[in-house]
Amino acid sequence: MAVNWDAMVLGPLMGVFGEPATYLPAAGGSYLITGVFDEAYRELELIDGASAITTELPVLGVRLAAFPVPPVQNDRVSVASVNTTYVVREVRPDGHGYAKLMLNFVSSP
Repeated sequence: MAVNWDAMVLGPLMGVFGEPATYLPAAGGSYLITGVFDEAYRELELIDGASAITTELPVLGVRLAAFPVPPVQNDRVSVASVNTTYVVREVRPDGHGYAKLMLNFVSSP
């Protein structure tokens, strides 16, 4: 039996851990979404196969079903809890209806 990840896992996850954000597609317009924001997500990056560096960057976990059009690079998102706008530098879908939006800082009021 197939698991409905969006209904059984992702929806309840957003209900517990999600916070409001405003999504601003590069094509124009805006709409409200809910996401799991992590301002200090740590990423390990291999440089030459033997050496690695660790960086911290903001990331927003989202349900892809919440988007009328899939998120893409250069879209923007305004995260209410930190009153900050970010640009999407990369979209990393997980194959189960969830994606990490890797973000870069744009502005804070």
